[in-house]
Amino acid sequence: MDSLLIRSRSGTLQGIRQQGARAWKGIPFAQPPVGERRFRRPLPPLPWEGVRDASQPGPLAPQPVDPSGGSFGLVRTAIPQSEDCLYLNVWAPEQPSAEPLPVMVWIHGGSFVTGGGGLPIYDGASLARRGGLIVVSISYRLGALGFLHLGPYADASDSDGYVSNAGLLDQIAALEWVQGNIGAFGGDPSRVTVFGESAGAMSIAALLAMPAAKGLFARAILQSGASQALPDKQGRVLAQAYLNMLGAESPDQLAGLTAEELQQAADRLKRAAGESTIMLFQPVVDGRTLPAPPLEAVAAGSAAGVDVVVGINRHEGALFVRPGMKLLSDEQNARAYVAVTGAPEAAGWVLDYPRTTEGQQQAMTDLFFLRSALQLAEAQLGYGRVWFYRYDFVSPGHPVLQAAFHAAEIPFVLGNLELLREHGWTIDERMERVSAAAMDAWLAFARSGSPATAELDWPAYDTERRAVMLLDADSRVELDPEPDKRARLTGRG
Repeated sequence: MDSLLIRSRSGTLQGIRQQGARAWKGIPFAQPPVGERRFRRPLPPLPWEGVRDASQPGPLAPQPVDPSGGSFGLVRTAIPQSEDCLYLNVWAPEQPSAEPLPVMVWIHGGSFVTGGGGLPIYDGASLARRGGLIVVSISYRLGALGFLHLGPYADASDSDGYVSNAGLLDQIAALEWVQGNIGAFGGDPSRVTVFGESAGAMSIAALLAMPAAKGLFARAILQSGASQALPDKQGRVLAQAYLNMLGAESPDQLAGLTAEELQQAADRLKRAAGESTIMLFQPVVDGRTLPAPPLEAVAAGSAAGVDVVVGINRHEGALFVRPGMKLLSDEQNARAYVAVTGAPEAAGWVLDYPRTTEGQQQAMTDLFFLRSALQLAEAQLGYGRVWFYRYDFVSPGHPVLQAAFHAAEIPFVLGNLELLREHGWTIDERMERVSAAAMDAWLAFARSGSPATAELDWPAYDTERRAVMLLDADSRVELDPEPDKRARLTGRG
């Protein structure tokens, strides 16, 4: 039988061979969230007749820009966008296995407003080939279509009414598809690891707290993400402001608008909110889909039994605060950090950092990324095993990699350095070494539940030693790096 011809529950798929792996792309995991399905929970995909071509990824969710270039300055190409965006991609080793294989599911980032699972930088062929396992990438609704807090507008008697966190419900639908279908591709649904970066990692933090996601994955890797979500009240205010921007009294009046018109309203709302506003659209604690703040839920045991790897990049803020950019005032900074951390004391913390480019880069790295990662790691202790990392790799003199900025690790973790080479980068031995180390650690975690490898003696994180793996060309473990900063950020000695 042709190993590229796969029978899923919805129909037959014809895959392709790609870079030493097999791939099936553009697989619908839910019905298109269009027309009457806009702003509502995803429904299972409809079956199809015949053989579906699975050689191309599905379109991106509607978003303000084409993100295909990303942080690495890749050549931008026109990528179709559509509200009909709920598709995933699967990669498997070239030769089928007699035994079910572990599965890794990638959830992309992009501040909940950009990105897509089918972007070339997220290609899973290298990881599937190197690890001998199954890799899946997913897309989900973004911006207002995915994260407008519309649950309060639903009729209590309508079980299929408007929802909040539609984008997270899309992710759950994709994971449910994996549970029901991945066996046909050679995967083991009992050994699913979710991994994601930035908004993808924030999504995973929310999934750890969502009852509907319970049991859909066994392990999680959170790269440079926070464990925050908007409070219900703030989500309601933003939803009402968005409706006001469109002159609508209820979501019903948005039905006749195009996706472009909805995006333009989101852009206007962002401008009206001011420079210090960060991520208008993100998970909301709605009391239903997400009953409690992720950190609070995890600390109470919502993710019991799930092993996690969590970490940050050493210079996260370098992506957001760049030389020559106008710096926020102290007042704007205070407002922004209180909003994103939920901690009133952050207004004082940010004043400890110089109002220079470097100082504000460090403030963002510490107050948003490091603080949240440490809090999530320590909240999960006692409920599952935890490992912590910091990605430190830099390449002095390189046009891009002179800092370990936010998202810098992605092509290294996914093994897509060749894509960078195709766009004119020089890939040296140090870059290949850190990529191999990161890939093998992620793969080991997916296979065995521990990221330790023959090259990386990576101990679990605990409150006695607080071991942190510093991922670099020459990786090493450091016990409780910067303990004073950690204690200040977490409130724990």
